[in-house]
Amino acid sequence: MTIEQLNADYGIAEHLHFSLGKGDFPLIHIDNPHAQASISVYAGQVLSYCPKAAEADLLFLSQNAYFQTGKAIKGGIPICWPWFGPDPEKLGRASHGFVRNRLWSVQSTMTTPEQATKVTLGLVNTPDTQEIWPYAFALSIEITVGQTLNIALITRNTGHQPFPLTQALHTYFQIGDINTVRVKGLEGKQYIDKVDGGHQKQQSGLVTLSEEVDRIYMDISPELVIEDPTLHRKIRIQSQGSQTAIVWNPWIDKAAQMADFANDEYQQMVCVETANAANDVVNLPPNGEHHLGVNYRVEAG
Repeated sequence: MTIEQLNADYGIAEHLHFSLGKGDFPLIHIDNPHAQASISVYAGQVLSYCPKAAEADLLFLSQNAYFQTGKAIKGGIPICWPWFGPDPEKLGRASHGFVRNRLWSVQSTMTTPEQATKVTLGLVNTPDTQEIWPYAFALSIEITVGQTLNIALITRNTGHQPFPLTQALHTYFQIGDINTVRVKGLEGKQYIDKVDGGHQKQQSGLVTLSEEVDRIYMDISPELVIEDPTLHRKIRIQSQGSQTAIVWNPWIDKAAQMADFANDEYQQMVCVETANAANDVVNLPPNGEHHLGVNYRVEAG
């Protein structure tokens, strides 16, 4: 579908329009009374969200991010699906599944009664996806841009056999200084430390970062808060359909190894991901449906 056709079918006067973005991927621009945002139709990925009163974007996007077919975009809110992390069956398939590097379809756009803007994108199984993962599915993401940013990732099993599902909204948050940021709400929780060979540990106090961190926190509460004194704000994260959260920062050595990530950018980002990961596996029966949801609110702090 051409950009002209997308604008004709799904554009909203003064609030939503489509353009060709980097890599010639369709890009959705939103500017409503509450916030501005951009969404890549490739990968079904929110790239930017900035409330009108905010001084900085909620989301981090690497200056070196790839915008190439078959590549993931480093930043915003990538979608890991239908597995999180390495191939669970050790078949040589790519980490984090296959939906973050293919073009989605626009299903609907609308203005809500609260003057927020809601966009729904979708992806269904094809012969190509079934060669990778042999199940029938309908996947959609509902993105509501308003005073808060609300995301719902909805998986429907449209086939005749159940399937296991792990997934994550791999959100990259923009922060002022990695040395001063704190994550509240995980105190006392057990986590899998992927940097330390997958050993299970217990969080003591607030999460702070002073080295590479890659942790899967288990049995989490539905609300976490990123405290960012440098940007004078708090980011409140409220999740649904999730029992796990991932905290990730590549730090110096890992950042230097990634071509799509500038060497010093680890200082201005942290990933706090809403997920079904580790033992938090969703087993979806035929005709079953699972909603993984999250709401992000930016507050002064």
